[in-house]
Amino acid sequence: MPTIVVFSHLRWDFVFQRPQHLLSRLAHHYPVLFVEEPVFDDGAPFMERSSPAPNVTVCRAHTPIQANGFHDEQLRLLQPMVAHLAPPGEEVVAWFYTPMALPLLQSLRPALVVYDCMDELAAFRNPPKQLLQRESALLSIADLVFAGGPSLYEAKRHRHPNVHCFSSSVDVVHFQQALDRSRAHPQQDAIPHPRLGFYGVLDERFDPDLVDAVAASHPEWQVVLAGPVVKIDPERLPRRSNIHYLGQQPYGALPDLLAGWDVCLMPFAINEATKYISPTKVLEYMAAQLPIVSTPIADVANPYGHVVAIASTADEFIAACEAALAQTPEQRRRMVDAMRAVVSATSWDNTTARMRELIDTAPPHTDRRATPRGLDGADDAAAASLRSDARRGSKVNPLRAHEPHVGTIVIGGGPTGLSAAYHLDADTLLLDRNETVGGWCRSIEDNGFTFDHAGHIMFSNDPYVLKMYEVLLGDNVHWQNREAWVYSKGVYTRYPFQGALYGLPPKVITECIMGAIEARYESAEAKTAAAQAVDDCCADGTTDVCNTDRAVKGEVKNFEQFIYKVWGKGIAKHFAIPYNRKIWTVPLAEMETSWLGGRVPLPNLEEIIQGALEPSPKPLGPNARFGYPLKGGFQALMNGFLPHIKGKIELNADVVQVLPREHIVALRDGRRFRYDDLISTMPLPELVKAIGDEAPAAVKAAAKGLRHVSIRCVNIGIDRVATDKHWIYYPEDTIFHRIFVQGNASPGCNPSGGFGFTCEISYSPYKPLPVDGDALIARAIDDCRKVGMILDGDTILAAHQVDMPYAYVLYDHERARNVETCKAWLKQFDITLVGRYSEWEYYNSDHALLAGKRGADIVRAKRTRAQQVGAE
Repeated sequence: MPTIVVFSHLRWDFVFQRPQHLLSRLAHHYPVLFVEEPVFDDGAPFMERSSPAPNVTVCRAHTPIQANGFHDEQLRLLQPMVAHLAPPGEEVVAWFYTPMALPLLQSLRPALVVYDCMDELAAFRNPPKQLLQRESALLSIADLVFAGGPSLYEAKRHRHPNVHCFSSSVDVVHFQQALDRSRAHPQQDAIPHPRLGFYGVLDERFDPDLVDAVAASHPEWQVVLAGPVVKIDPERLPRRSNIHYLGQQPYGALPDLLAGWDVCLMPFAINEATKYISPTKVLEYMAAQLPIVSTPIADVANPYGHVVAIASTADEFIAACEAALAQTPEQRRRMVDAMRAVVSATSWDNTTARMRELIDTAPPHTDRRATPRGLDGADDAAAASLRSDARRGSKVNPLRAHEPHVGTIVIGGGPTGLSAAYHLDADTLLLDRNETVGGWCRSIEDNGFTFDHAGHIMFSNDPYVLKMYEVLLGDNVHWQNREAWVYSKGVYTRYPFQGALYGLPPKVITECIMGAIEARYESAEAKTAAAQAVDDCCADGTTDVCNTDRAVKGEVKNFEQFIYKVWGKGIAKHFAIPYNRKIWTVPLAEMETSWLGGRVPLPNLEEIIQGALEPSPKPLGPNARFGYPLKGGFQALMNGFLPHIKGKIELNADVVQVLPREHIVALRDGRRFRYDDLISTMPLPELVKAIGDEAPAAVKAAAKGLRHVSIRCVNIGIDRVATDKHWIYYPEDTIFHRIFVQGNASPGCNPSGGFGFTCEISYSPYKPLPVDGDALIARAIDDCRKVGMILDGDTILAAHQVDMPYAYVLYDHERARNVETCKAWLKQFDITLVGRYSEWEYYNSDHALLAGKRGADIVRAKRTRAQQVGAE
């Protein structure tokens, strides 16, 4: 007889619900070990055991770690305790209510894995950040998946081949005790009728405003609320003389509550947390044969709408309560008949019997059953694998020995990785650690606004890229002339700064022109050549202003010297030096200049002088005209790849280990994949870190020496159109160096009456953020007021921040040598590096698309050569 080991985010002595109903019945046939989340104890770790029901043992670990739940920090202490839960040699069925406990599976070697998905936990307030990733992993290794209701079943049935819908049921005999209306609950004795009641957890699924409206509409009604308050501020709960909070009640007392109610309430909020719920209480209320009023929860309205009154608004809810209290005897008889029919068709006993049949008849899972758990748990193949991983410093939990083979693995689902997968065949697996594809080109939504991760635009002179834009977006794009500006000295001037000095203070203009003349004629004796055009890769104002008609042959020693030679000391002083120090965060003398084209462009004096004497209406530079998706933000361009990718895409797939000699990639959730070729777009330092001790010391040192700049974006939405510009540079004392005006990139990014923009803030170990969290948002808003982007009286409709730990690669003097050291070693292991962060190059999005294609071409060419050799 196998032992069922259950991992639950709910405690057994919490509200008595689905887990307790099922497991107390399954305990008639199997020993049940119910593993709860650990609790803090500052002593030595130990496992507390109790037996709340026959053949059920509740296991509660006590650890000196304060991290909540099955947190990663708890795992090292929990794993040895879990390994000794079941008797040696006994077969184990692992049963999960929370995917967060998945790493503990390696301690059990289970014969069967069951995922009883009773809630969409990721939709609840403050879910663990690894939850979705671990659920994907759990679905990939589970043998059986039980869904707690029709909505959850629809959400999961395409993600696993063996999903079964087991809606919550009812203990009819227990709740029919409420039919004896003489039963009384002592806490209700002093509460007059009519009583409208609800029992259950009061959390983010509960609608306090609705309950307040019900109580306010009829002061003579008494609203009874029984249950614990969890994850919400108790101050949010309505307080009226006719609202009564009874606290958490034992399961045995619920019929006594029901016997004294006139109407049963289900006042659930309609939000992400209630999208998939299947409330147990609806059937319990029916067993008590009381009228029920509910908000339109899908798993209540669809199967039970003929029995339960469904109300979408507060007025409808109140009216339904009024109708319930005014029922005629005939209406009540029809209601009771309908409820009896529903209740008679289900029971927890029947549900448990069907689950047990599936457990007992599930086919054996050979990769887990192959070696039974030994007496010491250390002499089987999995333990040997664990020891091997430990020697390599692995962070992977090896849940399975099976390693699917893939022709090409692409790490990273940003524009480069998507392009690589787009250009490869079906034997390709794209792995991305996020919930959606796009990398830093992802978009997010907040209160109707769409924001990108920093500002992105489409521009290219390459016909192939322009054709890709057409294929990926169709007509969901518009092209427009760029409105890029610089804000300094209290005025706006067009970008590029040196071509649009008009409007600046006369003294500033004089210094800029004289500095440009001096720079020009200091180099007059030098031999000149045609300048190499340089793209502005990130629209950050650094390289676009370099484009002129002539350049000096030869090189300068560093970026700071380059600035003075290109523009002269006036433009350097008033824009180029302060702006570039702000964005790059390091002394500019520490940066080299190969990324700027290899030559030193000479100042275009005619352009500078003309732009000082009159307004410059003509946008300059390669991105003077740019495109952007009409709807969906830049995410729309990324999503455009998905219908064209022939291979498989795995999201929430965080690569933590690469074994180049074995051609294996391992994910944080324990899955492993074997490949013929690997295309990596992940940051080069992270790739080398994932390789670990297999990388030579010189390679690890080179990767560690690669420097970068991070960006924190503060996204803000207000109720007024703040500007007609697309982006604005701020070389002076604001916390942000640039504002990207998302709401002008496309009006589709704004809700009705709203206007969104993004404040981009660079930081690094050399220039840390001065404040963080809510203080950073407040600082960005204050600086927006200082420069006129936000005015007194504007309403902030949205404000949040997103972090980009890797944003710009830093071209210091050691970069080229460090990159080459890494590339030369990796090349021998069929690893192709493509994209900004993997090649450690200054790429924009069109370069990224071409880089992905180049990576695919390298893989295809290698296979063609191999086929030719084989044919010979």
